[in-house]
Amino acid sequence: MNILSIVRTQLATDLNCSPDDFDCDGFTFCKAKENHGRRPFPRDERHFEMLTMGKGVVVSATQDILPYIQEQLEGKSRDDAFSMPFVNGQGLYFIPDKIEKLPTPDSVDISFVEQPQIQELYAVDGFRYAIQYDENHPRPDILAVTAKSNGAIVGIAGASADCEMMWQMGIDVLPGFRSNGLASALIAKLTEEILLRGKVPYYGTATSNTVSQRVAHRVGLKPAWTCVYQGRFDGTLTNPTG
Repeated sequence: MNILSIVRTQLATDLNCSPDDFDCDGFTFCKAKENHGRRPFPRDERHFEMLTMGKGVVVSATQDILPYIQEQLEGKSRDDAFSMPFVNGQGLYFIPDKIEKLPTPDSVDISFVEQPQIQELYAVDGFRYAIQYDENHPRPDILAVTAKSNGAIVGIAGASADCEMMWQMGIDVLPGFRSNGLASALIAKLTEEILLRGKVPYYGTATSNTVSQRVAHRVGLKPAWTCVYQGRFDGTLTNPTG
């Protein structure tokens, strides 16, 4: 399984570009489109995404704001683009590299939970970074790993089926059980299991969340892309039609 090729193809579907565009220098501008198979993240009436895999930058936006964004980015560098006033929210995403086999803390029991039983976890609050708490979610919870101490759940790593080939992982550990390697151990086990099932596990976090990024690095995940997932296009400063 060529993980990077699968990721590039999916991101190209999401942004309505070609996988080769991620290797181009400078900027590639694309009109946002509801392509079949795109990851079903919500889109506002004015939709804007900007993504780099380390070289060029692909910008995807609805037609009403695309010319404005193109004008604003003229002559800008990649780093300048991600600091523009209309940028709101950045994510850093990781894919498997060399996955480590990490030990779980003593006195913690680990078990996998399959999709039909994941809804039972919704009765336990406090793990919203790991599971959706919505049986009708467009990106359904597909697999989870739970950690229990004295019979109570203290940590969950969950995977949502974001598209046919890519499952996104999330992690939540109760405060009293953090900083002991549990989060990394759960994500490592979930990553291995997803790979065994022939799917691509990926892990996302805010660019400011260094704690979460350290989890990814300990597991053996490598950064693959950075994206802007939301823009500000209200008010006079950034309103292209106002």
